[in-house]
Amino acid sequence: MQISRLFQMIYILLERGTVTAPELAKRFEVSVRTIYRDMEALSQAGIPIYASQGKGGGISLNEKFILNKSLLSEKEQDEILLALQSLSAVQYPELDEVLSKLSSLFFKSKANWIEVEFSPWGSDQKQKEAFSLLKNAILEQKIIAFSYFNGDGEKSNRLVEPMKLLFKDKAWYLKGYCLHRMSFRTFKITRMSEVRITGDSCFHLPSQEQFSAAVLAEAPVTLPLQLKIAAEGAYRVYDDFCEKDITKHQDGSYTVNTSLPVGEWIFNYLFSFGSLLEVIEPQWIRSEMANRIRDMANKYHIET
Repeated sequence: MQISRLFQMIYILLERGTVTAPELAKRFEVSVRTIYRDMEALSQAGIPIYASQGKGGGISLNEKFILNKSLLSEKEQDEILLALQSLSAVQYPELDEVLSKLSSLFFKSKANWIEVEFSPWGSDQKQKEAFSLLKNAILEQKIIAFSYFNGDGEKSNRLVEPMKLLFKDKAWYLKGYCLHRMSFRTFKITRMSEVRITGDSCFHLPSQEQFSAAVLAEAPVTLPLQLKIAAEGAYRVYDDFCEKDITKHQDGSYTVNTSLPVGEWIFNYLFSFGSLLEVIEPQWIRSEMANRIRDMANKYHIET
């Protein structure tokens, strides 16, 4: 309790400048003598706190305290303010108050030069609000209920103990413990609907080691691929693949050596490049692409 009171006392002094001992005693519901003992403890810890007598006197901190004693560099202070600013994307309710306090603490104007939006273009308000709801459920350790469409388009109702929000490959996911499957699962947020907090508390709270092991066990099997992409596909090449996996040729085309998770989705992804992409390896993927192209041509009565 004392440690918490000491930190609060420092913040009050930083915000107000000078405060009398009786005011602090009333604020923390302790005796004036306790306040002076707290002053001594702060002084021994290297905090430049002092008391002045007379009219306008009271307990104060050296006005240069933040600049001289802060463990944070100017760059680190800016990064903290930027991180808090980005919380606006999940409608963090206390954002303005926290930013105002830290901006004052660092003697900086409020960060307002960046706006972060997690939702994709064209998403509705419900999807944007889902981030705030999921964040609250994670922090409050409350079970959530929602409907979910899997990769095959099958709909199911889920009860999940939410544990972490994850942004990966242009999409947001929720990691948690599924009470229907009785295991750790990852859910794509765009496939979740009718999300609500049940009010029931989570009871499968894993250690960091257990959670890391579950994430590792969930890692998908990947398939090595060699792709040839036309020069006109440059905008996709550098968006979708690591630079180290890309070889650019004199004619402007690209060869990409990469690995992608195994699954039906891989064909839809490769076809999304249209005629700009050619699969070189593995041969069975190349053959399956050719078969599917023939099937598509037959639907439109096109001879191949």
